[in-house]
Amino acid sequence: MALLNEVKSELASVETDLPAAKMAQAATMMRFGGGLRPVGNKAVIRAQFDSLEATEWLRKTIAHYFQREAKVTKISRQTPNGIVQRYDLLVERGATALALQTGLLDRRMHLVEGLPAEVISGNIAQVKAAWRGAFLARGMISDPGKSSYLEIICPSHETVTALQGAARRLGISAQARKVRSSERITLRDSDSIERMLMLMGAPRSAREWTGKRTDGEARGKANRLANFDDANMRRSAKAAAEATQKVKQAFEILGDDIPENLKAAGDLRLQHTDASLEELGRLSNPPITKDAIAGRIRRLLQLAAKTKRAQEHQQDNE
Repeated sequence: MALLNEVKSELASVETDLPAAKMAQAATMMRFGGGLRPVGNKAVIRAQFDSLEATEWLRKTIAHYFQREAKVTKISRQTPNGIVQRYDLLVERGATALALQTGLLDRRMHLVEGLPAEVISGNIAQVKAAWRGAFLARGMISDPGKSSYLEIICPSHETVTALQGAARRLGISAQARKVRSSERITLRDSDSIERMLMLMGAPRSAREWTGKRTDGEARGKANRLANFDDANMRRSAKAAAEATQKVKQAFEILGDDIPENLKAAGDLRLQHTDASLEELGRLSNPPITKDAIAGRIRRLLQLAAKTKRAQEHQQDNE
């Protein structure tokens, strides 16, 4: 539980100047925390969270970006494990307009079953913000040393599907599962959990989770780079770094004279220096296979080498 609080505290402190990312996070938090609902003869937005910092982030965002007032109430509930604190956020005035602004209602005034289309089809910053918002609202993570999982309880099957698609865009595979009546999306691979924490904006918690997990598994005798899988990761990271340097040199040699598909592949390599070829293929628009992205980068480097030889030959003749 302590680690969960630390993760949510770190995520709630993430700062972004991108309005679209703020809107994506706010919309997802409201959707997963409760959402638009009728109360008497009017509609309100009500969402409940277990983190005061997450609640305050949403309240401030609603005030600053949407000019709406949100009230926060502390709720204490007795459970078999003791008293549980929750924080209830309520928007009464202008709730319908806020739902339209954030995409919780579509243009036909229908409730969106999953996540707003502009969020799930938005840029990578919006995708990361959506996962961050969902985790802040309903996320859980295992304590180090136990069976690894990162899990989010989802309000509907459509929201599960939306988060699965968002995870794929980040190069991560997430599984849907149903526990009694609740829909959930789960990561169980330790490396995927670490990577998702980093992408959501919690690098400190990711390092802590990984370090404690490693200490528990190896009793302090080795860290992650000591095993075979991590040796492969290290080799992959080295290869990616070398490829990034070669792409930089290729861009310098070729200047603006680069075919668009090869330039796009090179740009992806420069933008995601630690990503695998498979992840780069998923990040392509439209997505392509690992072999296809590798082929494009290879042709880019070959074109640069050919151009450099031609330039050197021309200089020798002069």
